[in-house]
Amino acid sequence: MTQTVVLSPLDRADGSASYTSNGYSITVAVNGPIEVQRRDEIPEEAAIDVVIRPAIGVGGVRERHLESILEKTLRQLIIVSAHPRTLIQVVLQVVTTPSRSNASANLPQSASNLSLLPALLQSSILALLSTSLPLYSTLTSTLVAVSDSGELVVDPSAVATEAATSLHVLAFSSHGGLLVAESEGAFGIETWEQVYDKAERICRGSSMVSVDRTGDTDMESTEQGDLEDALKDTIQAKTARDQRWKDGS
Repeated sequence: MTQTVVLSPLDRADGSASYTSNGYSITVAVNGPIEVQRRDEIPEEAAIDVVIRPAIGVGGVRERHLESILEKTLRQLIIVSAHPRTLIQVVLQVVTTPSRSNASANLPQSASNLSLLPALLQSSILALLSTSLPLYSTLTSTLVAVSDSGELVVDPSAVATEAATSLHVLAFSSHGGLLVAESEGAFGIETWEQVYDKAERICRGSSMVSVDRTGDTDMESTEQGDLEDALKDTIQAKTARDQRWKDGS
């Protein structure tokens, strides 16, 4: 699995990121802490507002559902008590989606939601890391499909997604805790345990990262898992570029 990351592509946002993976491309802008309307004000912590804009048309029930998941997840990552009575706004624009074949056109709504969720989670944490907001931890997320034969498929295609008996999105914090567990379809406890182990290996391991001259970062994943290390290497690469002025390079 290859992912492309560009940190801070938007000049007028406090933090931003562009993230591409598995056919999805997301651009995220984070602003905050900013002034909050009194009706949304929380006395002892910051309010979090998540807005998802689809690639085509306007947001509907699907986007509201995903926004709810993201808001709850980001609240576990951001130290909201550091900025009481303020607002942190996260706007996610879905730029591209996997090309719609005959198979993908017939996908159920819930399955389509799950296939997009990992990209939304990953792009959100990357944008937050480009801000000065304090965080408890970071996260990594993946999608796992279970085929008719019981095979576990990581980041499945549209055809594999449609044919899967169940779909699972899991996200882990950098401390190893499970932050998100969303599933669709029929499965048993044994299958869930296999999915959990597979997702944990994918999200937490080693990776290879290459940075090209344009500042883009390609994160190439291995089967045994490496998203967490890839995230660390992406931030280290950005930090190294930002510190070049000290060396005059």
